Amino acid sequence: MPDERRPRVFVARQIPEEELLPVRAACDADVWQDELQPSRDELLRRVAGCDGILTLLTDRVDDELLDAAGPRLRVVSNYAVGFDNIDVAACARRGIAVGNTPGVLTETTADLAWALLMAAGRRLPEGDRYVRAGHWRTWGPLLLLGPDVHGATIGIVGFGRIGQAVARRAQGFGMAILYHDVNRLPDEITQPLGASYVSLEELLAQSDFVSLHVNLTEETRHLINAYTLAAMKPTAVLVNTSRGPVIDQLALADALRDGVIWAAALDVTDPEPIPMDDPLVGLDNCLIVPHIASASRATRGKMAAMAAANLLAGVRGEPLPTPVTAAPSP
Repeated sequence: MPDERRPRVFVARQIPEEELLPVRAACDADVWQDELQPSRDELLRRVAGCDGILTLLTDRVDDELLDAAGPRLRVVSNYAVGFDNIDVAACARRGIAVGNTPGVLTETTADLAWALLMAAGRRLPEGDRYVRAGHWRTWGPLLLLGPDVHGATIGIVGFGRIGQAVARRAQGFGMAILYHDVNRLPDEITQPLGASYVSLEELLAQSDFVSLHVNLTEETRHLINAYTLAAMKPTAVLVNTSRGPVIDQLALADALRDGVIWAAALDVTDPEPIPMDDPLVGLDNCLIVPHIASASRATRGKMAAMAAANLLAGVRGEPLPTPVTAAPSP
């Protein structure tokens, strides 16, 4: 007789409930309730016997987890665009589908990158702290000076969907736009954006603001290091909304402390969360926020809907709406 039981799924974090309702209706859903992710031991225990798993970037999916889940596992649905937490090849060898949530967070992430650029450039967090500490006594000609954003040169490293969205915002500020990518893009894409392709060395040397939008690969790990930081202007602002390990954080701390570059703004760190004794935490010219690039209500809801749809399709043996088939594109 066919197995008529409801599919068992584990959802590794609370997601918007409206998008979770179809999963609860169709499956026996075990939803992790704590704010922090499950420990490794707890994760391995919870996935045992599951038909599907909805994961986050904090949940490592490898052979150990797949063994713990057992032979019924049919799908891993990642609540993220990236999937460097998942051994996609190991899943493929076992016939397990992998899904992600591409495209949905492009504009929201570009908004956050732009907010970081503006906030670091115009020293907004420092100004807020200055007022709250009771230091504001008068208007001062030299108080909290920063660079102009309008008319400056922005260098965008990684010119996929998010990098191009940042370029559109830069157009509104009359900025000169440089980009570097592993592949030079067709003119029909770059010309309407007013973006010029240059080498990474040229980009770093010429840019007043450098915004990172690359995938995390062996080639991009510590792409920003002591050498590349030294190639930047001493007045430059570095923004990272890609992945934490793209930057060598110790080298960045030295560069900020020694005036090699002027400021940095980070949505991502290595590790996450950043330890409170990390030297970047104590620097006034380093703005750090807790990986909130996609944190708008609308975008997180869309991500949840996509992740739920992938999960349900996978446990039903149907093609995933947004399957992982190649390296992620930011």
